[in-house]
Amino acid sequence: MLSKIFSKLNLVRFGLAVCSIAILLAILPHAGRKGLSYELNQPWKYPLLTADFDVPILRDSTSVKIMRDSIDKTFVPFVKRDAVVQNDNLYKFSSVITEYSTPSQVALLTKLLQSVYDAGILDNNLTELLGKNKGNSVRLVSGEDEASKKIELLNASAMFTARKAYSYIDSVYTTLESSALPPLTQEQTRAISLYLNPNIVLDSATDYKYRDQEYLTVTGAMGVIKTGQRIVDRGEIITPQIYTNLNTYQEMLETRQSDNHDQTYFIIGQGIYIAIILVILYVFLGLYRPEFFSDIRKMTFLVSYITIFTVFAILMFEYIGQGLYVVPFAAVPVIVLVFFDSRTAIFSLIATVLLSALVATYQLQFIFMEIIVGLVATFSIWQLDRRSQLLRTAALSFITYCFTFFALCLVTDGNLTQFTWRIVALFGINSIILSFAYVLILVIEQTFGFTSAVTLVELSDINNPLLRRLAEEAPGTFQHSIQVSTIAAEAARAIGANTTLVRTGALYHDIGKLSNPIFYTENQHGVNPHTGLDPVTSAKKIVSHVTEGAALASKHKLPPMVKSFILEHHGKGMAKYFYTTAVNNNPDKIIDKKDFSYPGPNPHTKETAILMMADAVEAASRSLQDYSPESIDKLVNNIINGQMSEGMFRESPITFQDIDTIKEVFKKRLATIYHTRVRYPEMNKDTATATAENHSGAVDKE
Repeated sequence: MLSKIFSKLNLVRFGLAVCSIAILLAILPHAGRKGLSYELNQPWKYPLLTADFDVPILRDSTSVKIMRDSIDKTFVPFVKRDAVVQNDNLYKFSSVITEYSTPSQVALLTKLLQSVYDAGILDNNLTELLGKNKGNSVRLVSGEDEASKKIELLNASAMFTARKAYSYIDSVYTTLESSALPPLTQEQTRAISLYLNPNIVLDSATDYKYRDQEYLTVTGAMGVIKTGQRIVDRGEIITPQIYTNLNTYQEMLETRQSDNHDQTYFIIGQGIYIAIILVILYVFLGLYRPEFFSDIRKMTFLVSYITIFTVFAILMFEYIGQGLYVVPFAAVPVIVLVFFDSRTAIFSLIATVLLSALVATYQLQFIFMEIIVGLVATFSIWQLDRRSQLLRTAALSFITYCFTFFALCLVTDGNLTQFTWRIVALFGINSIILSFAYVLILVIEQTFGFTSAVTLVELSDINNPLLRRLAEEAPGTFQHSIQVSTIAAEAARAIGANTTLVRTGALYHDIGKLSNPIFYTENQHGVNPHTGLDPVTSAKKIVSHVTEGAALASKHKLPPMVKSFILEHHGKGMAKYFYTTAVNNNPDKIIDKKDFSYPGPNPHTKETAILMMADAVEAASRSLQDYSPESIDKLVNNIINGQMSEGMFRESPITFQDIDTIKEVFKKRLATIYHTRVRYPEMNKDTATATAENHSGAVDKE
């Protein structure tokens, strides 16, 4: 009991479900965000939103920037006097200028430099800042600590820049210039320029402190949205202020929920929700599709595909405005239908849509629209065997999206405000992406080893290199394969089996005969190589076409499902002609049946069972002497009943009713192929001579 519960298959199923739940929980948005999506200057698309708690009203970013700019323009900067710069420069100037100046010049120039420093030389950055402001004042800070600190308001226009200070000294000196004061030399002017350095600089710490206090009047709350008060209502344009209020509300909501257990409970709820959907999917597969449920490869694909597609939908919702409208959910049933069946495709669609609804804005409307579109896509492709079918499906999906969204707008809003060209464009992008699903089909085929109907159709092209080789090297076998594919496909269509698969498998089932074409009756022309061979050797030659065919299929990378037709079309049957010959030639000897048996296995699917019947019936029909309905009926019944009595179909899901239907199809097809033709009458000799003479005379007259 425990070994069954903890079997490899069950562990894989459980592991797939756990991984899917973990991935989705990791990618799903937090509870605090509530899945709200909104844009500046766009209408609010949700119902009335009220505050669950008191929310401060903060100014929007645009208003904050304008007000901060206004503060910066009127703010009086704080400066300080750098006494070290002043003293050092005065001392160095006096020392340098003494060497090439008279005592009178030294005294006057030093006094002028002192007066400039006393008035103040502004830093370049400070000068630039004052140029941007409205006003021309600075606040001079003196004192080292807070207790002794004093602030004095000064007029900056009475201060100098380095350039203005030099011009001031030069002009005063020139005014006082006399015989006692010669003109300034080049060395003196260079010294003056060198020692004019700013001593009034910005007091960064004090300036930042007082400027930030004024900023608080801008960034502080203007008021409060009380609990239960309206934040925004449906259809209201989201102004910058409302946008700021919404962001504040969202941030506070996340913070409040991160401080309690609500977030944990929310995640647990999401996990249970996802688990329920996966359990329902598993139950469906276990009860109605056990062949899929017991296949690890198919289960891995199905769960992985649903999970990855849901992750893609969540990411589109999170990072792109109205991104869910771009996600082609119709691709889920289309892709699954290609490799599974319609019911599994529809269940996969429902599971994916329900999982993605966790982030949808309007969940009910979202589920309704996506399921309707997915069903239309599924119904439009019964069996995908041409790429053009995807274009038709994409067009139908686009039309269905437009109609369903049109109806939902009328039902929910009573108007078409939400039915915009932007939404129609998103539906168009969705449909275009869907039309490229063929690329995804190819990727899945390569990854999971599946085979689509499109690939089967491509393989059934008689211009395929392997089939061309069969037609050239074994023409009889090729014609036999064509006939078998025709009647087998008819039978498959009659019982609802995969027609494309049967047709393709039938074309390749005898490719193993390419190794020794002449050993098979249909390729012989008067010479029989079995003459002179013992029955065992001949049987081995005949039986070997199964193993040779399987090897050739592997070499040419034919899909596994096509290879199964090669292995199973004879099942574990026998080369009866040579076995009977061996028994008749050795009446006193026990003949080992293994020497005359095909390797098998027996058919495991309806399609390979159909091929087994068609192959045997078509081959036997060539030996009939009489093609009357009675003889054809007897041939078909004897061959298929013989296969049934030997247990050839026990491992196949084919039913007795299916077999009766197949018999009738074979009988009708063989009767059509070998129908009696009208015999043309022969003209007697005298009539022929007279006709020729009349014709000759008519020609002469012309």
